Amino acid sequence: MDYLKLTFDKLDPTEISELCAHESCGAVSLFIGTTRDNFQNKQVVKLEYEAYDEMAKKIMSKICDDVRLNWPDVQNMCIYHRLGEVPVKEASVIIAISSPHRQTSLEALPFALDQLKKSVPIFKREYYKDTEGSSEWKENPECTWSKKNRQLIDEL
Repeated sequence: MDYLKLTFDKLDPTEISELCAHESCGAVSLFIGTTRDNFQNKQVVKLEYEAYDEMAKKIMSKICDDVRLNWPDVQNMCIYHRLGEVPVKEASVIIAISSPHRQTSLEALPFALDQLKKSVPIFKREYYKDTEGSSEWKENPECTWSKKNRQLIDEL
């Protein structure tokens, strides 16, 4: 089963881990991405996320399908991403994967995270302490879809 969620609510790792667990599985691997207080010598006070919900969930579902193609014994997957403001130390993304044995879920987890960062249209804005109201929209270096969009715009 796949559990996909974009939410403005605070993410609860325990709840997500329990949702992902399955009686036939001995492993639930969990990744929790949190807001850190710094980036490139700037003091970060919070992040803000926006998403194109319909497309994001469609691509998140495809990621789950791709995981299962590579690791067929994966049982449950949760991909939860926070929207809106996310203060320092709070989770912005949680991915959980259950499987009969730990090796499968541990291998599948970084794949799912990398695909999320590469392909899901979720936009991140960093807010900085140094300058009042200073903020910057950021792009993951792995992101492929926005580079394609830029090429398309340049061609027009």
